[in-house]
Amino acid sequence: MGSPLTVESTTVHVGLAERSYDIHIGSDNLPTVGELVAGLEDVTHAILITDSNVRELYGETARKSLSSANLQVDIMTVPAGESSKSTGIAEELWKQLLSLGADRKSVIVALGGGVVGDLAGFVAATYGRGIRFVQIPTTLLATVDSSVGGKVGINLPGAKNMVGAFWQPQSVLIDVNVLQSLPARDYHAGLAEVVKYGVIQDEGFFSRLENNVGLILDRDPEFMRDVIARCCELKAYVVENDERETTGLRAILNYGHTFCHAIEACTGYGTYMHGEAVAIGMLCASRLAESLNRITAEDTARQRDLLEQLNLPIDLPADFEREPMVEAMKKDKKAEHGKIRFILPSRIGHVELVDDVADALALAAFN
Repeated sequence: MGSPLTVESTTVHVGLAERSYDIHIGSDNLPTVGELVAGLEDVTHAILITDSNVRELYGETARKSLSSANLQVDIMTVPAGESSKSTGIAEELWKQLLSLGADRKSVIVALGGGVVGDLAGFVAATYGRGIRFVQIPTTLLATVDSSVGGKVGINLPGAKNMVGAFWQPQSVLIDVNVLQSLPARDYHAGLAEVVKYGVIQDEGFFSRLENNVGLILDRDPEFMRDVIARCCELKAYVVENDERETTGLRAILNYGHTFCHAIEACTGYGTYMHGEAVAIGMLCASRLAESLNRITAEDTARQRDLLEQLNLPIDLPADFEREPMVEAMKKDKKAEHGKIRFILPSRIGHVELVDDVADALALAAFN
């Protein structure tokens, strides 16, 4: 396979035996997607799945590149937003694939944020018992998190990501220049997941973030390319060692997410962006770890200061009811027999799964 790389580029390998793939991180490398897809074996047909917003910005660049690589190209566009991760939209896409004659020589190209990647990946995993797909994430959150690792899926009413599969992409292409077009709020929300990697796996990386807040907020392409590459390396390590969540290692990626999912469910999806709820959730988890004497107040303060400097929310409104959130946490996928389980830090750079936490302590951690 030819390596479609620009001058300024980094490749991160995800080693999963015959399901291995590379993540290509560059700047202005979106126009090389045609070369990347054509370089896969036995491909004649590319189906670009994107949303109404991203199609306006990058759909034409991707389509041109795929066409110039002598591929038949079709585009399928879904409405932007979380509501597209539904059985209804998935069914529409399956029917369109059928009418386009998609088969094993077809490759789905997911161009968009986490919603598009999750949806298009799920459609790829299920159509014809599985056809290949390539991820081109266009949000910071998707580049460092959902586009890597093969978790794909859709929502049921009231249950996020409840229908899905593990289906690894053939390749991931990340163009850091695409981040320049993200609205500020979306960009900042993605930074919460970046900070998370430092807390769960790499104290040195966390320090580097603390020391370079200016470059991060300026979206410096070179610095952000290195940040994204490090996040992908850290996630790749977890995925390589626990692809299907059997050993418990992959659970560390859920740091802050038990609180986060409860916040999202109780405030109504859409009040907080996912990354914003992750930021608040990480601080809740850190305070909980403090109350269990697992970490110091200084470790929590470092997280709070960094998240605040990155323009992320760090608290829920004082008048917001906390009790329903403890009940919501008992419905979390990590809960066992109604007992809430948490990923909690023992220091910056290391977390552990902790169960049997009293409801009262979980409730107190919201404040």
